[in-house]
Amino acid sequence: MPVFPRQILISLLLCSLALGARAESLHLVTEAWAPYVYEENGQPAGLDYEITREVLRRLDVDVTLQFLPWKRCLLAFEQGQADGILDIFRLAERESQMVFISEPLSDVQFVLFFARNRPYPYARLDDLRDLLIGTSPGYWYNNSTFRNSKLFTREDAPSHEANFGKLVRNRVDLVVNDRRAGSHLAAQMGLGQQLGYNTRALGSDSLYLALRRTPEMEELAIDFADELQRFKREAGYAELQARYAEPADAPIAAASR
Repeated sequence: MPVFPRQILISLLLCSLALGARAESLHLVTEAWAPYVYEENGQPAGLDYEITREVLRRLDVDVTLQFLPWKRCLLAFEQGQADGILDIFRLAERESQMVFISEPLSDVQFVLFFARNRPYPYARLDDLRDLLIGTSPGYWYNNSTFRNSKLFTREDAPSHEANFGKLVRNRVDLVVNDRRAGSHLAAQMGLGQQLGYNTRALGSDSLYLALRRTPEMEELAIDFADELQRFKREAGYAELQARYAEPADAPIAAASR
């Protein structure tokens, strides 16, 4: 066989092997956090789930999603029981084990929710002095000053629902949650008329898809990011954003003083 055709054949074979090495299906874990990802009638749903599923479909990769409490998501990943974690914050200490898709799925804005009969305006950290603030374990809120401050007391709850339940029962003064996620949850719980939130953000961050750090997953991460960027420029992406916008019966937004 001539040298040139032989080189072409070898190149095609190597490409075929590379494609074959890529995962044909992914098992992801996550914690429910509507509207980004949640269960509906026993099936995965949500903005980031639909984005991820569509991008992987274009890459010919199937996806299964398992819902777990957040700490169990991290444990399942560490023990090799999951290929990746959907909707995770990108922290430097996680980079050694995880390949983060360079393009984020969604941006989040952490705000302080209050009961309308006990509004606590927030403009600066000193406004939180002596208050009891409901937080969620494992969430860092991208604000080191808030995490380390001694002005107030933080109290973890087992779930976001439990935090809002404590807020309307006067067991905490404020609750930290993402603006969009908190608004959806409050409406779902029928608490939209009882709650509000301060428009001054406590912190902001982005949600990512993170995969196991292997050569195959690193290749998939590059392709996923490229395809996600393309999808974000399409009408289908805008339609998803509109579908998962804040509901009409969400808590009111209160401008900071």
